[in-house]
Amino acid sequence: MPNWLQISIEVLTLTFMLFGLFGLVIPIMPGLVIIWVAALGYGLAAGFSTLGWWMFAIITLLMLTGSFVDNLLMGTQARKSGASWVSIGAALVFGIAGNFILPVIGGLIAALLALFIAEWLRRKDWREALKSVRGMAWGCGWAFVIRFIMGTIMIGLWLVWARV
Repeated sequence: MPNWLQISIEVLTLTFMLFGLFGLVIPIMPGLVIIWVAALGYGLAAGFSTLGWWMFAIITLLMLTGSFVDNLLMGTQARKSGASWVSIGAALVFGIAGNFILPVIGGLIAALLALFIAEWLRRKDWREALKSVRGMAWGCGWAFVIRFIMGTIMIGLWLVWARV
C-alpha cells in the first residue's frame, strides 16, 4: 500500500474515532460504537495482522462493556437511592422514546422525568422521588466518565495497532 494511502486511512480513522469520543458528551450518540466501527474500517482497509486481531478483540470488548455500563450504572444508582425496578424500567422505556421525540437531550430528560413521576406516585413523597432522580443522574455522570475513559483506551489501542 502506498505511504500516502496508509496515512490517509489513518487520518480518516482517527478523525472518526475522535468524533466518536467527543460524541460521548451527547447522550444519544453511540460514541463507543463509532470508535469501534472506525477500528473495523481500518482493519478492513489496512488489513488485520496478528496484533491487529488482538487489538480489535480488546476494542470490541471495551465497546460492548462500555455500552452496557451506562444503563447498569444509572439503574443501580437509582436503585441504591430507593427506586423500584418498575420505576427504573419506566425510566428506560421513556428514555428511549425521548431520544426520538427530542434528539440529543430528550432521552435523558424523559428518563429522569419518568423516574420522578413513577417514584412520586409510588411513594407519595416528592423529596424521596427526587432522591431517586439524583441517584440516576449521578449514575449517568459516572457512566459518561467511564465511557470516555474506555473510548480513550480504545483509541490508544488502535494507535498502537496502526503504528506497529
